[in-house]
Amino acid sequence: MTSSGISSDTSGEESASFGREGTLESKPERLYKVAFDLPNETATWAHASAERLWTRKTSAKMEVEVRNAPFYVKGIAFGDIVRVRADHDRRELVFENFLTESGHSTVRIILKNGDARDMVDAMIRSFDCSWEIDTTGYLWAIDVPPEVDYGSMRAALLGVAVQGKIGIEEAALSRSHRDRAGFLESNS
Repeated sequence: MTSSGISSDTSGEESASFGREGTLESKPERLYKVAFDLPNETATWAHASAERLWTRKTSAKMEVEVRNAPFYVKGIAFGDIVRVRADHDRRELVFENFLTESGHSTVRIILKNGDARDMVDAMIRSFDCSWEIDTTGYLWAIDVPPEVDYGSMRAALLGVAVQGKIGIEEAALSRSHRDRAGFLESNS
């Protein structure tokens, strides 16, 4: 079982601590939110100018590791390392650039048919993926770990999409998932 807590310090910086109950962890994981500015077309339908993702510090200054799957940001997955900068006007850390891929992928699903919820839930569980669901219950951000056979998972998801029950967006595919699924590199 995982325990968590969220706090806000006097500077307005939001942080969280996550740890496993009943384990020998000496300290819970301390997480910080980082703002990822969204392009205008995404910001319009997301009703937000930025998405804030949980991150944790690395050994390098101003480099952090992403700790959740994004709902709106493209090209970022759980475990990726990114550089951030302090934006003093906004009083928050802001994404500056991508540094290192983790091997995880981010896939998003939009439920078009509420009846598909249990089927999609069971399918994602069968591939040992984790996911988050937005407040509407229709947008799912799925973390696909490196060891998952993404080609098989993709085929299963496309089978449901062809039935008109879900929409799929491959928001960030790792090199290993692309290679094992047989995707060709594009020059664009």
